[in-house]
Amino acid sequence: MFDLNLPTLISRIFVLLTAFAIHEFAHAWAADRFGDPTPRNNGRLTLNPMAHLDPMGSLMLIAVGFGWAKPVPVNPYALARRSSAAMMWVSLAGPASNGLMALLASIPFQLGLVSQFGALTNPGQILPSFDKLLWEFVYINLLLMLFNLIPLAPLDGEKILYYLLPVSGQRVMDTIHPYGPLILLAVVFLGPVLGINVLGTIIGPPLTAMMSVLTG
Repeated sequence: MFDLNLPTLISRIFVLLTAFAIHEFAHAWAADRFGDPTPRNNGRLTLNPMAHLDPMGSLMLIAVGFGWAKPVPVNPYALARRSSAAMMWVSLAGPASNGLMALLASIPFQLGLVSQFGALTNPGQILPSFDKLLWEFVYINLLLMLFNLIPLAPLDGEKILYYLLPVSGQRVMDTIHPYGPLILLAVVFLGPVLGINVLGTIIGPPLTAMMSVLTG
């Protein structure tokens, strides 16, 4: 995780400036399409990464390969006036963009244009190899997609699942909602300290399977 050689740092900075910006732009674009001007009014309907990056989340991504951006503000009431499913589609847009980016970046692997991801770096290497850059891009996009689909507030997965559940299930989620951020913090940060890798157990198997399919 703490692989801080120059090629890895450069690869992660590239992902930070592209994947994170596109993820948040996708949320903003979807909300704008459903008639909510909030993202546009807050300067978030842009691919400029400076509008989306969170300082701590950016440092975390560069340091450990896992981070976050600033959430796009939306008006649920404006979205609901257009469609009861609008909030779900706006939430889904972010993870879907990560999945699409991972799929597109995996095409050179599928066509055999780059080697399977082997040695990370050579001694003294500064720039990442093309296959390493692509591999890092696919990996982090899949990680972001799967993490954001976890159905806990404030992640996208909570709003997606909420729409899909019957009323009884929505009531249960309403009860859990206020504690979502605390549960998430415990899972992400406290779990590993206590030797309980809940996040790895949830995300690890599908992430490994998808990486195997997309990059060989």
